[in-house]
Amino acid sequence: MKILFFTVPVLFFITFNTSLSQDSLKFKNTKSPATATILSAVLPGAGQFYNESYWKIGVIAGLGGYFTYEIIQSNKDVSNYSNQYNNSITPQNPQGDLRLKNLRDFYKDQRDRFYVYAGILYLVQLVDAYVDAELYDFNVTDNVKFSVGKSKRNFLEFSVGF
Repeated sequence: MKILFFTVPVLFFITFNTSLSQDSLKFKNTKSPATATILSAVLPGAGQFYNESYWKIGVIAGLGGYFTYEIIQSNKDVSNYSNQYNNSITPQNPQGDLRLKNLRDFYKDQRDRFYVYAGILYLVQLVDAYVDAELYDFNVTDNVKFSVGKSKRNFLEFSVGF
C-alpha cells in the first residue's frame, strides 16, 4: 500500500513534467515554409523576397531571363531554318539541304535543353524558398570555438564550445 501511495504521485509528477517540457520545446517558425513555397510557385523569387533573401531574387531573375531569351532565340532559329529547309526540298533534291536540316535540329535541341534548365531553376527556387523559410530562425553566431590539443593522458583532444 505504501508503494502505491509513493508510486502514483511520482508517476503523476513525471508525466506532468514530461508533458510540460514537450510543450515548452515546441518551436514555431517565424517564417512559414508553406507560404514561402506558394509565393515562389506563383511568382518565382517571391518566396525569396518573403524570406528576406534579396540577393537570390537577382540570381533567379537573371538566370530565368537568360533561359527565356535563349528559348525565344532558339525557337526563332528553329522556325527560320525549318522554313529554309522546307523551301530547299525540290523535285530534283527531295532530301533538301541537309545542312539546313542539321541546323534546325541543333537549335531544336538547344531550345529543349533550355526548357529543361528553366524547369530545374523553377524547382530549385521552390526548394530554396522552403528551406530558407525553415532555417530562417537558425541561430548562427560567432561564439563558436573549435580547438584541438593534447589531453593530460597524452591523447588527442577535440573540443567544441558555444
